[in-house]
Amino acid sequence: MPAPHSSIGRTRAATAIAVAAWALAVLSVALLVVGQPPVDENLLFFLVDITVACVYGTVAAVILVRRSHPVPWLLAIAAVGGGLAAFGFAHGSALDQSTLTGTDAIARLANTAWVPGTLALFLVVPWLVRDHPLRLEWVGLAAGATLSVATGVAVILDDEAPHLDEMYWCAIGLGLVTALSVAWRRRFGPTGERNGLGWLAVGTAILAVSFVPVLTTIPWLPYWLTPVLHLASQAVFPAAVLVVVLRNRLWDLQLVVSRAVLGGLLTGGLLVVYLAVTLLLGELFPGDGVPQLLAAGTVAAAVQPLRLTAGRRVRRLVYGDAADPHRVARRLGTQLVSSDSTDELLAGLTADLGESMRLESVIVVSDALAPVRWGEPSGPGAEVELRHSGELVGLLQVTALPGAQLSARDLSTLRDVASVVAAAVVIGRGAADLEELRSRLAAARLEERRVLRREIHDGLGPSLAGISLGLQGARNLLLTDARAGYELLAHLQGEVETAANSVRGLSHHLLPPVLDELGLVPALTELAGRFDSGALHVTVEADRFDGLDPRVAAAAYGIVGEALTNVLRHSAADHCRIVARRHPVGSLLLVVADDGRGRDGDATVGVGTRSMRERAEEQGGTLEVRDRIGGGTEVVATLPLVVTHG
Repeated sequence: MPAPHSSIGRTRAATAIAVAAWALAVLSVALLVVGQPPVDENLLFFLVDITVACVYGTVAAVILVRRSHPVPWLLAIAAVGGGLAAFGFAHGSALDQSTLTGTDAIARLANTAWVPGTLALFLVVPWLVRDHPLRLEWVGLAAGATLSVATGVAVILDDEAPHLDEMYWCAIGLGLVTALSVAWRRRFGPTGERNGLGWLAVGTAILAVSFVPVLTTIPWLPYWLTPVLHLASQAVFPAAVLVVVLRNRLWDLQLVVSRAVLGGLLTGGLLVVYLAVTLLLGELFPGDGVPQLLAAGTVAAAVQPLRLTAGRRVRRLVYGDAADPHRVARRLGTQLVSSDSTDELLAGLTADLGESMRLESVIVVSDALAPVRWGEPSGPGAEVELRHSGELVGLLQVTALPGAQLSARDLSTLRDVASVVAAAVVIGRGAADLEELRSRLAAARLEERRVLRREIHDGLGPSLAGISLGLQGARNLLLTDARAGYELLAHLQGEVETAANSVRGLSHHLLPPVLDELGLVPALTELAGRFDSGALHVTVEADRFDGLDPRVAAAAYGIVGEALTNVLRHSAADHCRIVARRHPVGSLLLVVADDGRGRDGDATVGVGTRSMRERAEEQGGTLEVRDRIGGGTEVVATLPLVVTHG
């Protein structure tokens, strides 16, 4: 598929900018070699112009080829301006000592060409490196742009005009305000824009104050400090612009940016150390060579500490929180203790992970939970398994920002934090299981209440109402026909005994006293005796279960009671056998088998069967209702054999 016209146009413009800036730099160096000017502060300014041309020309091209943005065009103006300034100085040096011809206009480039672009670097660019629209910041942007253009025009018209000093002082003040604004955004601005703003604020401030030495005559602010500060700013400013504008996620720029920043920081830091030590020791130990030798030794000793410190800062700049997996894990860990619900926990984890690693989307997938999403994926990404205690509990699916790729560092960080996400999934799954268990328990309690209501309303209630009416009739008969009244009282006494037996049976069905007093086997034997009749013979085969947990015993008793009720109601069986054995794997095996007609293939699962299954699952066991070999039905339940001590 052919590239869009706008993309081709940006590529050509980026190439032209880079070629022009580097060509001016190379040509200027060649002319300088021919001219061989004296080593003084002017040579330091020439070095600044060369680095501005090369560094900002490259950065402008890198950004422009990937993103249409006003910042690379401003960087291009600075790069070309720096190249022209270097060319003007080198051309003037060569013209003084060779047959090269030129004009005063070319020589004046050394003092004029750099002004608009350099001022725009710290007065305009920092306001534009953002994703969110400008609001009140338009005031700062307009002031910076106006001052940059006005100063540039004034310098071109007369580079020695007296009012230029006031304009430069205004630029310094506005530059510091700009740096403070960037620092404020770093602290309080949108989270997605914060990375790199700290370095951008530092670079902006350094560029602003670098003009102070050339505008004052303070002895401890030497003239050469200005180019040194310019060079120091280039150690962080260009890379900060790259990180903020491109979000350091496109086309594997992380490695390029990190190496460039590390090299710049080391070069600038060691240069500052060398100059400071040379000046200090020059005052303490006058003489040729001694201060320089000691300064060189100091620089050599400072290389490794500076490299380690700069390396940590650079990784933080380029990768954000993802540079330190422990930082990401700590950030995710806070969600485990601060979230009010499992839904909030997983949503917070995915959001923190996506923001800290600057991803496009994060999705947590688990069989037991609904997918939790942060962002929307625009294409395929990577998957990381979520394991807890060796068990696969889900998948972590992530995608990088459009045009970006997940690096080896990103994947390593995701694997490191996967255990935290897996723990959250387990917590969520446990909460879901608990909620389901609560729902089932509530349903079971409701069903038991319905049974009690039915037994009381349909059985005990009418019996008591009939007894009450009978007693009223007996009172009336005792006044007129004592014999008939006594007969009625005798009949009512039988009704009362029947009602009492009904209440006793109902209480036994819920939780018989024998289960609490004697244990499971006597309770099953008593239960079998109540169901044993001329039509159905019930036998019990059981092991001893001393110290059995009451919850397991109650569940087993309830299962057997429901099974016997089903046998009596539906099976038309002659014999039913109850078996309670210790299973070899440490569980209680219950079997209730009958020789009846078996299950109807079209029958639906009733309340009794559901109640048995729920009782088993509440204890962490299983239950199966199946056809019995030889005819009939059998209920097989397995319950964890929990034994209490003490």
